[in-house]
Amino acid sequence: MPDFTYIARELSGQQTTGVLTAGNEREVVGQLAARNLFPLEIRITETHKAQEASKKGRVGGRVLAVFYTQLADLLRAGVPLLRSLTILEKQAQSATLKAVVSEIRADVADGTRLAEAMRKHGQVFSDLVISMIRAGEEGSFLEDSLTRIADFTEQQEDMKGRVIGAMIYPAILMVLGTTIVTAMMIWFVPKFEPTFGALREANELPWATTALVGFSDLIRYYGIYLLIVLIGAGYALNRYLQSEAGRFNFDRYLLMVYGLGDVTRTLGIARFCRVLGTLLHNGVPLLASLRIAKDASGNRVLSQAIGEAAEQVSSGKSLARPLSDCQHFPTDVIEMIAVGEEANNLEQVLINVADKMERTTNRKLELVVRLLEPAMLVVMAGVILFVVVALMLPILKTSSIA
Repeated sequence: MPDFTYIARELSGQQTTGVLTAGNEREVVGQLAARNLFPLEIRITETHKAQEASKKGRVGGRVLAVFYTQLADLLRAGVPLLRSLTILEKQAQSATLKAVVSEIRADVADGTRLAEAMRKHGQVFSDLVISMIRAGEEGSFLEDSLTRIADFTEQQEDMKGRVIGAMIYPAILMVLGTTIVTAMMIWFVPKFEPTFGALREANELPWATTALVGFSDLIRYYGIYLLIVLIGAGYALNRYLQSEAGRFNFDRYLLMVYGLGDVTRTLGIARFCRVLGTLLHNGVPLLASLRIAKDASGNRVLSQAIGEAAEQVSSGKSLARPLSDCQHFPTDVIEMIAVGEEANNLEQVLINVADKMERTTNRKLELVVRLLEPAMLVVMAGVILFVVVALMLPILKTSSIA
């Protein structure tokens, strides 16, 4: 809990100061009233302000996975939510996580639901996590939701680790290759320009050499300005992507990228089907389940399409038809959902669909990871080969003329 310094007035009119530990200012006021003190000023201590600043950081995925697992185990063992959060706050090794859990515990103590308390910390908890927590609270299966979130987070970290491991070697090659090529553009290529003079005057300079010399001059004379423009563009793009319109357009672009779009769509649909199936299995009505599960896809375009489908379901239509109209769901998934509705076994069908699509997504991601290294090698080899050929062609041409 944070510490608060206070200035209060006693019944006799004399001012007094002190420090109290409480979840929020309301609790401080209550404690002062119990002591017959009238508060004049209440301030949070500098120590807690430092904790507030630490919450601006991020928490590693594996640390969060452990947090979700421990919280699920405590709740499953019958420990009340507030007590569980207090225990995890004391055990947290990450300063950022400790500060975040402390505030979540204080909000829950004030009557805020866990999902809404976590929503205030978007830099730590993703939209998918919050939607699944809310689903668990709505359907009274919070422990299962936390366990699924922990498993999913672990899978994400494993995949991230494989991607990073596969990218280390190509990244080193790219950095070295970019450094070498840039050095050649600035210092090496200009030394060849006098050799190209006769061919340039005769208008016989190969196009590759002309492009290379032009690019070299661009870097030499305008490199610093290009760097400033790139930094400014990166900053502007980051600010745009933080806006709602920017995030929506970015999610739409992801779905359009060849290869990556299929993986993003498949993973988003799998998340939606798993959350929706779990909600229905725990007795949550279909319309309420759709409102919760639509945000679980992690993609705003898919969430909007599912939300529009939910509106059609509320008017009496089946779920399969409006999902088919949005043209984001594969035909086989639509057919399985339709069969599940007809057989009154939709929740189990959705979970089976999620399992199948997650396996498919994992295979696609593994294939992409395997292709990254050779692709990077080919790109860097192509760039270096182009530079070498562009420099050698005029020399060979001059030799043949001589």
